[in-house]
Amino acid sequence: MSQTQVSVTDLDLPQLSEVKKQLDEELSHLSSSFAQLSKAQAKFKACIENVAEVNPNNKDKTILIPLTNSLYVPGKLKDPENVIIDVGTGYYVKKSRDDARKHYQKKADFVKSNLEKLQETIEKKQENMNFLLNVMQVKMAQQQRQGAAPSAS
Repeated sequence: MSQTQVSVTDLDLPQLSEVKKQLDEELSHLSSSFAQLSKAQAKFKACIENVAEVNPNNKDKTILIPLTNSLYVPGKLKDPENVIIDVGTGYYVKKSRDDARKHYQKKADFVKSNLEKLQETIEKKQENMNFLLNVMQVKMAQQQRQGAAPSAS
């Protein structure tokens, strides 16, 4: 299946409006994805910081254990050398603090590389949008001049 490329300068205003609508939807979706990836990256960075808080000096100290975002119960830290991490889809794995930190750092780095790629894509789409808007402005100005020309004679 071969695709024929058409320059946006060859399109009329209704067609340009449709292309703009499509670009708006794509930019909205990409921006939403960027926001979600940013939240995931922040979550992984927070996990790295939280793992660092678990250390041998805190053994047998009373800590608050979150059950929900706003509900905690007191508990004692018995094994400060290991943590249990969520590896996804309801599976949890016991890891050393260092392995847990490496795990979350790897995840954060992966998300960071995807964010960078997504940022490039968003910037390219935004450039396309700006070009399209310029073409639409030129075409509207041409239509206005053509509409004004007959009434002047």
